[in-house]
Amino acid sequence: MRSNRAKLRTVSMAATLPMIAGALALGIPAAHAADNPGRNALAGTKPAWATARADKGATSDSSRVSARVYFAGKDAAGLAAYAKAVSDPSSASYGKYLSAKQAQARYGATKAQVAAVKSWLRSAGLKVTGTTQHYVSVTGDVAAAEKAFGTQLHNYTKGSKTYRAPAKAASVPESLKGAVLTVTGLDNAPHKSTHDDQLPPPETVFRNSGPFSSYFGSNIASTLPDAYGSKIPYAIKGYTGKQLRAAYGAGSYTGKGVRIAITDAYASPSIAFDAQTYAGKHGDAKWTTGQLHQVLPKKYTNTKDCSAAGWYGEETLDVEAVHAVAPAADVTYVGAASCMDNDLLDSLSKVVDNHLADIVSNSWGDIEANQTPDLAAAYDQVFQFGAVEGIGFYFSSGDNGDEVANTKTKQVDTPANSAWVTAVGGTSLAVGKSNNYQWETGWGTEKAVLSADGKSWTNFPGAFTSGAGGGTSKTVAEPFYQKGVVPDALATANSADGNRVVPDIAAIADPNTGFLVGQTQTLPDGKTQAYDEYRIGGTSLAAPVIAAVQALAQEAHGGKALGFANPEIYARYGKGVYHDVVDKPTGKDLAVARVDFVNGYDATGGLATSVRSLGKDSSLSAVKGYDDVTGVGSPANGYVESYKGH
Repeated sequence: MRSNRAKLRTVSMAATLPMIAGALALGIPAAHAADNPGRNALAGTKPAWATARADKGATSDSSRVSARVYFAGKDAAGLAAYAKAVSDPSSASYGKYLSAKQAQARYGATKAQVAAVKSWLRSAGLKVTGTTQHYVSVTGDVAAAEKAFGTQLHNYTKGSKTYRAPAKAASVPESLKGAVLTVTGLDNAPHKSTHDDQLPPPETVFRNSGPFSSYFGSNIASTLPDAYGSKIPYAIKGYTGKQLRAAYGAGSYTGKGVRIAITDAYASPSIAFDAQTYAGKHGDAKWTTGQLHQVLPKKYTNTKDCSAAGWYGEETLDVEAVHAVAPAADVTYVGAASCMDNDLLDSLSKVVDNHLADIVSNSWGDIEANQTPDLAAAYDQVFQFGAVEGIGFYFSSGDNGDEVANTKTKQVDTPANSAWVTAVGGTSLAVGKSNNYQWETGWGTEKAVLSADGKSWTNFPGAFTSGAGGGTSKTVAEPFYQKGVVPDALATANSADGNRVVPDIAAIADPNTGFLVGQTQTLPDGKTQAYDEYRIGGTSLAAPVIAAVQALAQEAHGGKALGFANPEIYARYGKGVYHDVVDKPTGKDLAVARVDFVNGYDATGGLATSVRSLGKDSSLSAVKGYDDVTGVGSPANGYVESYKGH
C-alpha cells in the first residue's frame, strides 16, 4: 500500500549557495541574482507547468496565500556532506552519529536567522502563523506575497484545471543569503501523496474468495485451463510472519531493542485491537504493554480529499507486517494530519526532531512529475538531518510499474527517488511447504479472465494491471553508492551524466502472493463492525517488510543504528547475501489462478475467475544483477548475519 502523496503502496504508492543546495542536487540550474538585483533567487520555486502558453494572467491581489519558508540552517552544504560521511563505510566519520540536539546546534538555523526571516516576512505584510526549527509559516494576500518574494503570481492551466504559481523564481533579500532554503505554497496545485494499494475502508468489508494455496503450489487449479502450457496453482491465501521470516533469513533475530517508526496519514481507531488479534491468530508474539505507540496531531484536515478512512488499512498493514517479521521491535506510528505534503513532512520531522526511531517505514508517495524542486529540497533536508542522527528512511517504490499506463509518461515515484532514502521495490514470492524460500520474480501482473465456456483464458495473458515502481529519475543525480553497481544503460537513460535509479532493494509485494491482514471493518449488513482478514500486497507491503528486516540487522549489529543504509546495502552487492531476483526463475513463464467475489465480500454477487501472470512489470524487467524492479535483490540467508560484528 502506498500513499498518493500521498500514494499508499498497496494493492488487493554540494551547492554554490547553501540556500539552493537542494535544488542543485536535483540537477536544476540556479537562477542568478542578476535576474533580480539585490536579491537571491530560490531555484526551483517556479513549477515546470507554469509556462507562457499556460499563463492566464495575474492572480487577484486580494487572493489569499499560505506559505512556508524553510531555513537553510547555518551550514546546508556541511549537513549534506556529513550525512554522506556518516553513512559511508569507507569514511572516517562512519557511524559517528549526532543526537537530535547536536544536529540542530551544528546545522540548524540560528536564532538570528529565524528572527531576520520573520522580520522580513512581516515587513512585507505577511502574518507569521507558526515557527518550527525547520520553517516559518505565513499567510497573507497575493500583493504581500509578491512583495516578499520578488515575483508575480499568475494563474496557469495545468491539465483541465487552473492554479496559481510564481511567474519567475521566488527570491529573498541579499541580506538573507544563505538563511533560506526554499519557499513552498506559492503555487496552489495539490501537493499530496497516496498509498498505492486499493485498500478497503473500514466501513466496507473486503474478503478474498477461495480456493487458495497455503504455500506456493499447494493447491493446483486442475479444473481450470492451462497457462503457459501447464496447470497453475491457486493464489496464496496470504503469507504470514512465520513464512516471511523464513524466506528472508530472520533466523533467531526478533528486532529486540530496535525502534521502528511508521508514517502514514490519519490513524485507525482500532489498530491496537486489530494488531493484537492478528498476532494471536497467526502465531506472532503477543504485543507487550507499551510496545506500540501512536504520535498523532491535534486535529485532522482534508479528510474528504484524502479519503481518510482508506488510510486506516495502510496503517494496519504496515503495523502488522513490521511486527510479523520483527516481533520484538518497538513500533511508533506517526500519523500525519492529512495526505498533503506539508503534513507528511511534519510527521517525518517529528521522527527526526525527537529521534523517535532509527528505522522509518513509509508506504506513500506520488509521481516524480508532481514533485516540485522546492518540496524536494524540504524533504531532502529532513532526510539529511535523519542521516546524521543515524535514522534511515524506507519508501515504497510505487505500484504502477513504469507509470506509463497510469500517466502516459515513463517516470519514477517520489520521495522514493530521493538520493537520501532507501527505495523498496517489489517481488512475487514463492514459499514452500516447509517455509523454504523457492524463488521470486519481479512483481508485475498481467490479467486475463476465464472465458464464458470455462475452457480458455480470454485474450491471454491479458493486460498489465500493476507492478513494482522503478526506473531512472529525471531530476535526481546519480548518488555515489550506485556507481559501479547500477548498469550505465540505466543510470544514463535520461542524462549522460547519470541519474538516480529506483529501487535499491526489494521484498514481497504481489497481492497474488501477498500478506494476510486483519482489520476491523463494517460487515455487509452496514451496521455490524467486526474483525476480518484479507490478503493484500503492493510495495506498501514491501517497505515495512524491509524496514523489519533492517531491524533484525540492527539487532545483529549489536543494536547500533544502521542509519541511512544505502551505502551498506550496495557494499554488500555481489557478496551472496541477496536473492538475485529474475522474472523467469524456473526457466519458464509463471502464473496463478485467482477467484474473487464480484461484490468484494461474498458469493451472492457471483464469482470472477482470472489468471494472473507473474514477472510482467510494464516495460521494466527483473534480470540477473541489479535491475530497476528489484534493485540489488531481496534479503537472503546471511544478509542479517552480515551485520554481526560489522
